[in-house]
Amino acid sequence: MPHPITTEWLDVDSPDGRFGAYLALPPGGSGPGLLLLQEIFGVNPHIRSVAEQYAQDGFVVLAPDLFWRHAPRVELGYDGDDAKRAYELMGTVKSDQVLGDMKATLGVLKGRAECSGKVGAIGYCMGGRLAFSAAAMMPVDAAVAYYGGGIQNQLALAPQVRCPMQFHYGEQDDHIPLSAVEQVRGAMADHKGTEFHVYPGAGHGFNCWARGSYHPRSATLAHGRSLAFLAQHLY
Repeated sequence: MPHPITTEWLDVDSPDGRFGAYLALPPGGSGPGLLLLQEIFGVNPHIRSVAEQYAQDGFVVLAPDLFWRHAPRVELGYDGDDAKRAYELMGTVKSDQVLGDMKATLGVLKGRAECSGKVGAIGYCMGGRLAFSAAAMMPVDAAVAYYGGGIQNQLALAPQVRCPMQFHYGEQDDHIPLSAVEQVRGAMADHKGTEFHVYPGAGHGFNCWARGSYHPRSATLAHGRSLAFLAQHLY
């Protein structure tokens, strides 16, 4: 029996050049679109697995390589020199360029015959912050941010958020203090369709099964809540 998930790397054209994006198609062949935004470690085995996980759940998932200008298709681990390299690459990201890459990828996703109509954005770590930007500045129908570091520094975008948005944070995140979470919650308090979930005992990166901070109970709860949220707003 063939594997139920079909995957491939696609080319995406942008004003700055051509870059890759990882596509995962659902077993049924079609479904709502999901723009998957990477951590600082690239579209690595974990992010590709997340793409396949959501494809298994019925979504057409496309994850752009956002580091393509400096390290195309880079795949990094979470410790040592790889972690150092990841932070260096994060420092190369320019907001206008990455937003352009996201918009180009969204255009490709919406243009796929398998994409049934509505499209959401979901991101982790750096990608969580970018999911917030997508909700404010791109035509997405829902957005989900997992431990999006730095969102609290971009709250001027909050009034521009155009779609329902869900936030996931670890209570013991050593990168994102609870005071920052409360800043984001306050900025989004009047925005209809906002959800906040804070997970006791969970730290930064709790969803990633390849990291020491993996927290299975929180990851399971968060995935279920994300699916319910996306099903509500994308179907």
